Amino acid sequence: MIQSQSSPAGHQRTGGHALPPAAVASAARSAAVHTDGAERERRLHEETAGLLTRAGFVRHFVPRAWGGTEGTYAALLDAAATVGAGCASAAWCGALWGAHGRFAAYLPPDGQRDLWAASPDVRISAVMSASGEARPTRDGWLLSGAWPYASGVAFADWLLLASTEPVEQGGRCRVFAVPRARATILDTWRADGMRGTGSHTVVVESVPVPRHRSFLMADLTAGAPGPGRASCHTVPAELGGGLLFCAPALGAARHALEAWSRGAARRARDLSDADALRLHRVLAVSADEIEAAQLLLRDAAQRADADTWTERDVARNRRIAASAIGLLARAVERLHRTGVRPNPAGPDVVGRCRRDVRTVAGHRMLRRERAAVDYARSVFSELSDVPALPVTAPAVPAPSVPAPARDLTLEAPHADI
Repeated sequence: MIQSQSSPAGHQRTGGHALPPAAVASAARSAAVHTDGAERERRLHEETAGLLTRAGFVRHFVPRAWGGTEGTYAALLDAAATVGAGCASAAWCGALWGAHGRFAAYLPPDGQRDLWAASPDVRISAVMSASGEARPTRDGWLLSGAWPYASGVAFADWLLLASTEPVEQGGRCRVFAVPRARATILDTWRADGMRGTGSHTVVVESVPVPRHRSFLMADLTAGAPGPGRASCHTVPAELGGGLLFCAPALGAARHALEAWSRGAARRARDLSDADALRLHRVLAVSADEIEAAQLLLRDAAQRADADTWTERDVARNRRIAASAIGLLARAVERLHRTGVRPNPAGPDVVGRCRRDVRTVAGHRMLRRERAAVDYARSVFSELSDVPALPVTAPAVPAPSVPAPARDLTLEAPHADI
């Protein structure tokens, strides 16, 4: 297997726990076995979802008070990338189920009890783009509306849905915890890649949400401290969110490189020296980009796992995530364009990885324009006598919508994808 020479999970917060390697490997094998079926059915196989849970993805950021791990970004990054080599959709669901447990730690203690009193292995799907309507009641809210792109919702026990309070109540964005059984799933996920995530639309109609099952989005965004929140919970959302979105793409890119290399080794035997040299260059440049992305993401994970950080760190991690997904997308695109397939009679492994990586690259959290502007502002604001950039970032697409087809191979190294 072609891998980076950097050590895995090298940056863990003191007290953090890596996910059990054997259990993660079992989940990765199941994901690989069922990846074609997951793509066809647009949902994970039951076995894979169960093994992801048993491997500790779901409980990774759950508070220890409820039996969770309170783990690290570095550990989750490496575990998700391992699964992503088998199936990027499975890695995406596993990483997000873990991340959403961190979100739910912002619920008041009674709300956390509703979710985790029986077990920390509660799968949570979340949609953080505000939608629907939250009408205040004496005891809380009545929530109604539709929320698209709820990844892994077919296996969810609970939902976290963002909506905005009425203006007279302050107009703040809140996140509401709703039992999955109170929602209807609309089959709407038709993306080109990441098909197995089953990121369908959820609909709720006048579902009562008590006060203890809600929290302010601003607290999550800022990483606000609170009762029972460990250091892994009080991390600004944008410090760690982007690198977890990249983890499945990192695994897919590694798998594409390994599969392509097997096919290229066979083809090179029958090529002229000049044509073989072209394959050698494709291999070297793509391996460089994938390993560079891995190093960048592990560096970002170390920063997210640190005890302290600055606004510059948050902006830098956003920039790193956007850069890393660009490197991964270009590497896989370059491999795909050679036309080399490891098994011409079997599934197009490199093509599937390409679709998955491109779809991840279309996520709004990974758009390079906004990341570049935010990073530049953070840098310039720290320099004396230099005003912040008066630049408005362009609009970005909805989460998980595939990126438009573009010539990734021929663009400049730092061009936005």
